[in-house]
Amino acid sequence: MQTIKAFLVLTTLVVTTFLSKEIEKGYKVGDFADDFRLENIDGKMVSMADYKDAKGFILVFTCNTCPYSVANEDRIIALDKKYKSKGYPVIAINPNDPAVVPADDMASMKERAKEKGFSFPYLLDKEQKVYPKYGATKTPHVFVLNKEKSKYRVEYIGAIDDSSRNPNNVKEKFVEDAVEALLVGKKPEKVYTRAIGCSIKVAN
Repeated sequence: MQTIKAFLVLTTLVVTTFLSKEIEKGYKVGDFADDFRLENIDGKMVSMADYKDAKGFILVFTCNTCPYSVANEDRIIALDKKYKSKGYPVIAINPNDPAVVPADDMASMKERAKEKGFSFPYLLDKEQKVYPKYGATKTPHVFVLNKEKSKYRVEYIGAIDDSSRNPNNVKEKFVEDAVEALLVGKKPEKVYTRAIGCSIKVAN
């Protein structure tokens, strides 16, 4: 029995340390996130401040080319469809450098958004200055933000759910649970999960 307890304690420490290392370079839950102003696929510049009636945001760092991002596209669309009218719209940001991954350039983003029928902004972090501030390390990587006056507090960081590739195997919907809690004035029970996906592509 003591051996099992020791193993569980050790496992918890390892997981906690791993998650801490993943998020230590960017925002942590409870921090206020800076706004941004990035080009959308329609050529317009978009920032969170443009959403006067928003209660918060489901901010997703994603791309065209990562198999994990592709596997989550329908789920991202569903999140926007479900929560935009409730005050938590999706904003998607492509953090990859098109010089490294040509299929993640703006032209390809426009094509992909049209093909999939994206109902949300799909922005390009052209100078790659936004994703490091947030601490995004993967595509996809989600940040649920809650608007407090003119500030944006980070309430959840991690994966969309507990099945990175197969939607049929989802048992726990992390982002939905977080937003549902915020909608009733509560804090999410689970605020950090491991983002599983492709590394963000940076030149040099």
